[in-house]
Amino acid sequence: MEVLMHEASKGPDENENSTCCSVYQEQSIKKDEEIEMERNKNPQLSLNKKDDYMDITFENITYNVSLGFRKGTKEILHGINGRLPGKQLIAIMGPSGAGKSTLLDILSGYRITGVQGTVYVNGRIRDLNSFRRCSAYITQDDRLQPLLTVTENMKVAADLKLGTDTPVEQKKKIIDEILTTLSLNGNLKTKAERLSGGQKKRLSIALELVNNPTVMFLDEPTTGLDSSSCMQVVNLLKLLASQGKTIVCTIHQPSASLFQLFDQVYVLSDGECLYQGAVHQLVPYLESVKLPCPMYHNPADYVIELACGEYGEDKVESMICGTQNGKSLQWFDKSLNLLDLRALRAAFPEKEDRKNEKSILASNPKKKSEESLQATSQLHQLKVLLGRGMIKVKRDPTLTHLRIIVNICTGLMLGSLFIKAGNDGKRVIDNYNLLFGILMHHMMTTMMLTILTFPTEMSILQKEHFNRWYSLKAFYISVNIIDIPVSILCCTIFSFIVYFMSAQPADVTRFSMFFTISLLVSFVAQSFGLMIGAVFNVVNGTFLGPTISVPMMMFAGFGVTLRDMPSFLKWGTYVSYLRYGLEGYINAIYGLNRKTLACKDYCHYKYPRKFLSEIAMRDDQFWNDVIALIVILFITRFSAYVLLRWKLMASR
Repeated sequence: MEVLMHEASKGPDENENSTCCSVYQEQSIKKDEEIEMERNKNPQLSLNKKDDYMDITFENITYNVSLGFRKGTKEILHGINGRLPGKQLIAIMGPSGAGKSTLLDILSGYRITGVQGTVYVNGRIRDLNSFRRCSAYITQDDRLQPLLTVTENMKVAADLKLGTDTPVEQKKKIIDEILTTLSLNGNLKTKAERLSGGQKKRLSIALELVNNPTVMFLDEPTTGLDSSSCMQVVNLLKLLASQGKTIVCTIHQPSASLFQLFDQVYVLSDGECLYQGAVHQLVPYLESVKLPCPMYHNPADYVIELACGEYGEDKVESMICGTQNGKSLQWFDKSLNLLDLRALRAAFPEKEDRKNEKSILASNPKKKSEESLQATSQLHQLKVLLGRGMIKVKRDPTLTHLRIIVNICTGLMLGSLFIKAGNDGKRVIDNYNLLFGILMHHMMTTMMLTILTFPTEMSILQKEHFNRWYSLKAFYISVNIIDIPVSILCCTIFSFIVYFMSAQPADVTRFSMFFTISLLVSFVAQSFGLMIGAVFNVVNGTFLGPTISVPMMMFAGFGVTLRDMPSFLKWGTYVSYLRYGLEGYINAIYGLNRKTLACKDYCHYKYPRKFLSEIAMRDDQFWNDVIALIVILFITRFSAYVLLRWKLMASR
């Protein structure tokens, strides 16, 4: 259908528009009947409470963003006002750069820095922690765990978002009910990465429905979908709104048939409100400000054209004045019976449990709000995240399968290149080069792999953490624990291959020392990868990772010995973890008073002590090297956690 049906009184200048509407009257009625039939086919979620809804009001919202050092700030939203009634499907529209996503972020609580103004929930000033418990935010891109099936994703969400006192059978019933309502019950064993665009969007919604949020915010839910998938998603949102939820979503430029599915619309242009009210009142509003919608024109397209300034900036100003920058409630559907803030407070008395919660928080100001937002204990969260992590490890082609293959192949290549060099007095320098090559392998493979994969995990973390799935501590601990078995396995395979192919000393103690250093270097390198991956994207991270590694190699004592290092650069040898790794290897292979090396003719380094003397390394530093690596490991892991927390807060 090309034109949206509008039921409004018409003036004498509207005869042509009336003709247009009469042509499409029958089609519009049929469309409404189809929507109602679709709604009746889907059972209402039993967990919904139709009497419990939220009416959101915002006043004088401004948002300023920094332009950079000494460049000042720019105001994105200019004192806008608005009303988001409960049980409605509400669209926030506007051209690119109008401030749609920014307004959505502010209303959901996702963005708090640089914001001024007041948001009211049911007539009371919004308490962000309480609001986040009963709301959900669904990002434009579908941030799903790609290696988990639909059922596994839903089970993880249920285990994290529902209390541990909820029986397993009840969780299963909730999951089945949601998947049936969202028409995903035919894809239960399909991995998320293999779902279509519309199915991914519905799964994103399903995951947040688990704990029955009263308000749902969706950023561009139709982006990247074909017309059929768009209709499915918006019909689903319409169904959820009819069942008592307040659904707010940004949408760029919907078709006429899609536009009529929305109950309310809020139009933005350059951070100011051009219209707010019922969808079917948009055309009468445009006529009231002397900007009538042309015949056979989609009102959604026309209002976007006006917002872009295609008909002149004076037209935009007249619309802003007409709606008083969002203060006017004239164009809402009269059947909503909108109450003022005082009447809303009376209609929604503050619950007793909310009063008790306020008193508890007031009496214990040191209690961390993050922990109080979670539905389950951190120990339970850790258990669930470890279970999810193990599934991902088994199925991950990069972090697990390819990583094992690379360690096997690299071990075989290095072992073949330096075969039997470890016990040959003529090939001591070759063996020294081998040890440094092993060090480079452990550093680069673990660090670069983390830099390449962690940013993807970071985007999922931002969504799940904001929606109260788990605390950052539980997530970070699980990430560290999950990788330990894989790192040990890869390090063991590589060490056995390269150690015995290169004929290093066949001694359990020496091999244990060699393996310990290898494992610690891998863990420290991974820590640097976590630090970089937490802050930077893949492109910047792949540049920064090797760049940071260069000074680490320079201060390792390879090429330029520690003794010959200039005095003003000696500090670098104490912070380079590769220095401790290389020194640890040398102690494992040539320390412990190793006997004379095999030599048929003259060998300059027949005696290991002579070699140690020339490279300025002592043979009694192994435990100091281990302690130094452990200290660096703890410092870098803690730093990665701090950077991760900073990144999460900075994004808001």
